Amino acid sequence: MKTAIIVLSDPKGGSEESLGRVYNALATAYDFKSAGKEVSIIFQGAGSRWPEVLQAEDHPAHELFEAVTDKIQGISCACADVFGADTSGYDLVKDNAVPKTTGLASLSKLQDQGFNVLTF
Repeated sequence: MKTAIIVLSDPKGGSEESLGRVYNALATAYDFKSAGKEVSIIFQGAGSRWPEVLQAEDHPAHELFEAVTDKIQGISCACADVFGADTSGYDLVKDNAVPKTTGLASLSKLQDQGFNVLTF
């Protein structure tokens, strides 16, 4: 069983819901990782801004983020462009060649590779 976790929530919203969504995405990745299952995290849409925010040591989800950093597949390239995300140190995912963009993550390709796709 393989699972891809797509983080779409926007950290700039500053809401508890946004924090809850990313925290639950990371906790789900941690759960799968701890169980020895294949798991991958992709930050897409406004969620492409999260890695920079989560790197702050005083962020409530920082420690959990650090625990699953090795499971981050990358950040959607086009989404990072649109939302001005800092992608330093992360792979850019662009296997969905949407016209007039630099590319996004292909959820169809993930399914073809046997991944269950969860969105947060």
